[in-house]
Amino acid sequence: MGSTVTHAPATESPTRRSEPRHGPVTSARPADAKRPGRRETLAGYLFMSPWIAGFLLLTAGPMVASLYFAFTDYNLFDSPRWIGLDNFSEMFGDPRWRHSVRVTLWYVAVGTPLKLLLALGVALLLAQKRRGQAFYRAAFYAPSLIGASVSVAIVWKAIFSDDAVVDRAQQVFGIDAGGWTGDPDLILYSLVALTVWQFGAPMVIFLAGLKQVPRELYEAAEVDGAGRLRRFWNITLPMISPVLFFNVLLETIHSFQIFSSAYIVGGGAGGNACGPADGSMVYTCYLYVQGFENSRMGLASAMAWMLLVAVALVTAVLFWSQKRWVHYEEGAR
Repeated sequence: MGSTVTHAPATESPTRRSEPRHGPVTSARPADAKRPGRRETLAGYLFMSPWIAGFLLLTAGPMVASLYFAFTDYNLFDSPRWIGLDNFSEMFGDPRWRHSVRVTLWYVAVGTPLKLLLALGVALLLAQKRRGQAFYRAAFYAPSLIGASVSVAIVWKAIFSDDAVVDRAQQVFGIDAGGWTGDPDLILYSLVALTVWQFGAPMVIFLAGLKQVPRELYEAAEVDGAGRLRRFWNITLPMISPVLFFNVLLETIHSFQIFSSAYIVGGGAGGNACGPADGSMVYTCYLYVQGFENSRMGLASAMAWMLLVAVALVTAVLFWSQKRWVHYEEGAR
């Protein structure tokens, strides 16, 4: 019988590397990997370009120009002339400027707390379930939408003028004070009433904050015998303190910037632009008078930058003080 010969299967050399059928794999170039990112970046800047152009032309550019004008004598018609700090020294020595500062501070100190107190009080009422809740929310919020318009300021001036609604209501109670808009001592109260009437925006923010307070805290405090006032002071206020801080900051800044209502209620253009005997001369109203009625744009620019510095300082103080009375959840600050 013949012997059979078996052949062992051929084995590949251990030193030989297997390659794919279609050739070796090559890594992508770094430039090819970065190209989609660059395209997305360029597309983002392209979509942002209208906002960037508007910011540079309508905000940043005018701010830089006004900073330069603040150190010049400029009247909108002649070329600006550099005078250094003369505008600021004249501003600090002007008694009408100091009067406008006092009027503005009084308006901020009185109008802002009253507005926030009313907003918080109404928000506490609307936070409870009752019929017609959506209607009341919309009704209370509506003045915030239309309150800053010129038409409302004109109507407000008519309401508080001589022999108008407020004057006749006072006479019913035996008060013969006359119209508020014609009295230098009362016209500022009409502006405070107007800003307090526009409490809808902070009310909605307070209402959103109240909805986030856990009901279990109130139930536990009620079991312990805490009354409504104690629950409000020890639970509600600490829990909504971030919302309260936001409203205080926002409304304080808005109060410093009041202009249209004070200008319209005060009388508008002319020698009576800021109210009788400058009764409603808030800071921005006097700034407008100096810049556009007296054609002293350099002095008005200096006043505008002083207002910016004052608002920045007040904002810094508020942020510093929040450490003492604003309570955030752990890790939320």
